Amino acid sequence: MGGAKWSPTRDDATGDADATALFKTAFDAAPAGVWAAPGRVNLIGEHVDYAGGICLPFALSQRTWVAVSPREDGLYRLVSDMGGGEPQVVEIGVDEVGPGSPSDWTGYVVGAIWAQQEAGLLPEQLGGFDIAVTSDVPIGGGLSSSAALECSAALAAYELTVGPIGGPADDAGSDVRAGLVAACIRAENEVVGASTGGLDQRISLFGQAGNALAIDYADDSAVQVPCDLPSHDLAILVIDTKAPHFLADGQYASRRGVIDAVTEGLGVGSLRECDDALGAAAEWAAANVPDGTDAREWERTVVKRVRHVVSEIERTAKAIGQLKAGDMAGFGESMCASHASLRDDYEVTCLELDLAVDTAMAHGAVGARMTGGGFGGSAIALVDAAQVEPIADAIAEAYAEAGFRPPEFLAAVPSDGAEKIG
Repeated sequence: MGGAKWSPTRDDATGDADATALFKTAFDAAPAGVWAAPGRVNLIGEHVDYAGGICLPFALSQRTWVAVSPREDGLYRLVSDMGGGEPQVVEIGVDEVGPGSPSDWTGYVVGAIWAQQEAGLLPEQLGGFDIAVTSDVPIGGGLSSSAALECSAALAAYELTVGPIGGPADDAGSDVRAGLVAACIRAENEVVGASTGGLDQRISLFGQAGNALAIDYADDSAVQVPCDLPSHDLAILVIDTKAPHFLADGQYASRRGVIDAVTEGLGVGSLRECDDALGAAAEWAAANVPDGTDAREWERTVVKRVRHVVSEIERTAKAIGQLKAGDMAGFGESMCASHASLRDDYEVTCLELDLAVDTAMAHGAVGARMTGGGFGGSAIALVDAAQVEPIADAIAEAYAEAGFRPPEFLAAVPSDGAEKIG
């Protein structure tokens, strides 16, 4: 495959076997079962999930697998093979989990279980669980490895404690899945301390193979949208830039903070309720300049942030129509416009993301954009299926010339959400 480096992608049978083997090695017993949850790519609709906007993600075939068994002594024992070196078992008391604790990767796992208890989905008293984790979702790649951890563990704990709820396409379990989404959001926000609007958790639990999910946060609706790229001889190439990607370092929160403050200050549920959101935001900014901040620079920043949110919501609605109509050229143009807005108005891209997008477009991509929270992470390109490898090679070469870390690539296929697989 030329000079490009491709991320590993296991099928469920292999993921099941690997998670089971890790569990047996760590805990000297077989697990009660294995559950899987996917990462995601967001085709368009970025940084609007927390602003009452519209998003269009799909679930990846790259997944996190957890092998799990219940305990009776009030302990969580966790092990993962994702950190390099010899996997080490971590022990956490069930009563030690709560806001701010634990704040490392284990918080995504046990926090999702704690939040279910808090919501009344699980018994107030739990005996604990043994959990072994393996994953193909790149960590720090902006593909929602955290949500894959949360959702796989949350579903496992629920089904082991309460009972099975069926697969993502089973409407009978949709209310439970909605509850798990809320629990996973709370785990990320309160236990680990990272801001999330809920897009990642929702698609990880509700994704369906062959479809993207149009999520409208204004009315909390979600509609499956056919995403049959092969019928158009197209594919989604994901470029993990390997640039540092952290959502808990304040950058994500600062962008969200501006939108939240403007929305609250205007007394509306979301910016979609404003006839002239940009004008209203400018007036609000002029009247609410933070101490020690240049007034003109503050107003300029607020207007840019609001302009991205308003335009991205409109763009996403248009793009959904383009996808439904099979207008892939138009859809690609919407992707590019989204990236430009994220780069210039929301200022969440970086040199690596911009280079990936620019190189993909220069080599014939139909469309390209960053995906995820930004500040590193991944970009996606809508490309001719026959050009996946040549475009990946071109991007790898451009990175080498720029002196960037070598990127990694994967092919994104709309897949099923969290489910029990073994």
